[in-house]
Amino acid sequence: MSKVVLIDDEPKAIESLKWELENFCPEVEVVQTFVDPRKALKYFETEQDIDCLFLDIEMPQMDGFRFLDELEFRNFAVIITTAYDQYGINAIKERALDYLLKPIDSDDLIQACEKISEYKKEHSLKDKFEEILVNAMANATSANRRIGLNVDGKIVFLRPDEVIYCEGDGNYTSVYLENQEKLFITQTLKKMEDKLSGNEFYRIHNSFIINLTKVREYQKTDSLVIMTDGKSIPVSRNRKSDFLGKF
Repeated sequence: MSKVVLIDDEPKAIESLKWELENFCPEVEVVQTFVDPRKALKYFETEQDIDCLFLDIEMPQMDGFRFLDELEFRNFAVIITTAYDQYGINAIKERALDYLLKPIDSDDLIQACEKISEYKKEHSLKDKFEEILVNAMANATSANRRIGLNVDGKIVFLRPDEVIYCEGDGNYTSVYLENQEKLFITQTLKKMEDKLSGNEFYRIHNSFIINLTKVREYQKTDSLVIMTDGKSIPVSRNRKSDFLGKF
């Protein structure tokens, strides 16, 4: 079953598309609909477990292409739905899976949904390959061990000693590196903690994981650690004793 989201500023257009999907494409499940793209952006801040987005272009609050630009992260297919035929080139630029003109023809919709199924299969194989590759790098000998991070559609492999600290914010984590680069990933700090286990890292605070080898000093009065890049990070009261025991 493919999970899809519909965005269109016209409620009747959403009702019509949802009806057609339910009646002609039984392998598709509509999990959410939006008439306001701004509310959809909020939804996608925490929800990425969908396979395809059916997206209208002409919307008064925010047009469809701007909506795609505003997305922090996109790991799903996009099918453009519009009453206008001048957006084909932009749809290609946005790597849309398909482009459907309203009123949407049932046969065209069925073909589009078949493309969603193919997209899922291709990405399932890709994800499996990525998992094998990341695990192989993580389990290599100490000198060759790497941490694999998904960043902007690619996997970045880092040596553990390149990471100074990680800062979590809900479903997102920022990774700060020795070369002053910051990587932004759509992953919780807890998942990063699991990924970094077995290396010299410690969850010093609900929002921070630090590389213990990158601590420059500890300020007792304020319970702060100063990292090699000058960043001050608070030590949680309930982790203070355990942290000091690491040295």
